[in-house]
Amino acid sequence: MVNLTRRSTLGLAGAAAGSLILPRFSIAQGAKRPSITIAVQKITNNNTLDIWYEQSNVGERVFFPNLWEGLISRDWMGNQGPVPGLSTEWKRIDDKTLELKLRQGVKFHNGDELTADDVVFSFSKERIFGNTEPVGGKTIFADDHKPTTVKELPPSVPGVARRLWPALAGVEAVDKYTVRFHNATPDVTLEGRLYSFGSQITNRRAWDAAASYTEWARKPVTTGPYMVGEYKPDVSLTLVAFDEYWGGRPPLEQIRFVEVPEVASRVNGLLSGEYDFACDLPPDQIAAVQAGAGLEIQSSTIWNHRVSVFNVQNPILANPLVRRAMTHSIDRKAIVEALWAGQTVIPAGLQFESFAAADMFIENWSPPEYNPELAKDLLKQANYKGDAIPYRLLNNYYTNQTPNAQIMVEMWKQVGLNVEIEMKENWGQIHDPAGVKGVRDWSASNTINDPITPMVVQFGPNGEVQQKKDWTNAEMNQLSVVMETSTDRALRKKAIARMLEICEREDPVYQVLHQNAVFTGMKSSLKWKAAPAFAMDFRASNWGL
Repeated sequence: MVNLTRRSTLGLAGAAAGSLILPRFSIAQGAKRPSITIAVQKITNNNTLDIWYEQSNVGERVFFPNLWEGLISRDWMGNQGPVPGLSTEWKRIDDKTLELKLRQGVKFHNGDELTADDVVFSFSKERIFGNTEPVGGKTIFADDHKPTTVKELPPSVPGVARRLWPALAGVEAVDKYTVRFHNATPDVTLEGRLYSFGSQITNRRAWDAAASYTEWARKPVTTGPYMVGEYKPDVSLTLVAFDEYWGGRPPLEQIRFVEVPEVASRVNGLLSGEYDFACDLPPDQIAAVQAGAGLEIQSSTIWNHRVSVFNVQNPILANPLVRRAMTHSIDRKAIVEALWAGQTVIPAGLQFESFAAADMFIENWSPPEYNPELAKDLLKQANYKGDAIPYRLLNNYYTNQTPNAQIMVEMWKQVGLNVEIEMKENWGQIHDPAGVKGVRDWSASNTINDPITPMVVQFGPNGEVQQKKDWTNAEMNQLSVVMETSTDRALRKKAIARMLEICEREDPVYQVLHQNAVFTGMKSSLKWKAAPAFAMDFRASNWGL
């Protein structure tokens, strides 16, 4: 009998700034390596492989750690904390400056050696910032950054870059293998930002040689153990082994991700042997996979929470009493039991337990209680008349997304809320400013083990919510600057506590539903372990275990 294993994520260890060298693994050059096929719900949302343009859960799966790498890496198979990557050591010069030593001899997929010039370029205005300046607290809108040539950045990228690096003034090449990051303000999270989604390094020469941004973004030249072989947007992505990888020869000849939107098709393909892996399976498919010969399920809760987001341009939702009523109408425990078979948890609001390691976890905080009578009273106070509230919904982009939405609509109905589902085909339709918005699904990730992610990065002045004009709050934005610039831990903790009050109680922008979990079906013979993340690690250290 195949055992279902659950691995919970661990707390973050302190930032390792030593000169640790990751082990090299080798396979006899003549040995034939296997190739694998992975069925996924979606490969990317924006039809590119650019880490700054494709900031998504599905992007994490195909990008890390197989294609893109940063100066500081995330310990995908461990506690999710920082480990040496393309840099071997780093140190603080002061509270605004960080110096890193590059790993020497690293090759890009085009054969170029990684140098400080590539790092400087990877954080340049041309590559990510556009004409933005390092000034926190100001929302950057995509409409203000529309490209005028085919080589310029997509309009959303400068705002996304300032979301993660609000005050980065520039990167200095001290010498060929030394760089310094200069921030305009103090920032206690500089090291964490370097292993967050987006801060990975690309080759300058390949960018210059590309005829257009799209040409470059569909085959970026990076340093990972696998490189882009073929990319067919909305169909498949094939990564092939890069044998000059600094960490040793990769164990697989190629990794092929195929887009299979329907859960049943992913499961059937796994059962038939067409696929080696099937991702994003709901718990109700576990038995079917386990019944298949030579198959197993690997699962884990991850550093990601499922949330619903409110749009206050909707005249009904402009009243915070209505939004508060919606948050008190949801029985989160019932959802976890019905859809997740109890295999995930309800978090303490938009927090992760790992925040406690740095004394930044707010104790005795919880999501709004399930209280239908309170919800009804709030609707009465709001003088709500039963007008429809649209709920723009994708068909199971997130695991269990559609049945979760149907359950919530029924729960809202029980207190007198008229929420109507509007099925959409893609994220462009979800965010389309035309028509009336209301509620939408989303998820929120902890990427640097500090409350700045996800609270500030996703809901602060340059979070997607404010850039898409779903919601804004002046006090929230002021507190975001405190979180980004203060070196006083007590002050930062006080700020995040107040943010939770604003965003979940007083002027709700989201409601937390549950911590996310991933369930991956696979052939047991492959001897591979799932990370406690969306990412899938196919480096030599995680193959043939």
